[in-house]
Amino acid sequence: MSGRSGPFDELGELFDRLARQLETAARSWETEVDDRSRLDLSMRGSTTSLDLTEEGEAFVVTVDVPGYETDDLEISLVDGTLRIRGERTQEADREDEETYIRREREMRSFSRQVRLPEPVDADDVDATLNNGVLTISLPKLEPDGNGHTIDIE
Repeated sequence: MSGRSGPFDELGELFDRLARQLETAARSWETEVDDRSRLDLSMRGSTTSLDLTEEGEAFVVTVDVPGYETDDLEISLVDGTLRIRGERTQEADREDEETYIRREREMRSFSRQVRLPEPVDADDVDATLNNGVLTISLPKLEPDGNGHTIDIE
């Protein structure tokens, strides 16, 4: 009876194939940027929420960063991609673990990236931190009205 297949053999193969496809999709999500929303889909374990909105002549990125101070955050703009990193360090006066009865708050770091849909004026970017909400205003780059002609050879 060893040559006879069991009733669940095909079902097992189906689950194996599905698992491989999901792994492939997850790997592509980690490395590719979704062109429809221009947001990086890879959260990399981060629970940091992010919104990108278009408000008139600027893009506004809003990020929830509760518990982070200004010195804990790093913002950069490289090749049309906004990068936001945050890292909290352990408080020096709470190093003694024995003083805790219960400890659920973790010291975490995060990293998020947003590909902007249009060029922005990097010299005029404004960032504020208020009550655990980071707001970054990125004015759109004014189109150069001069233009140039192209000769046909």
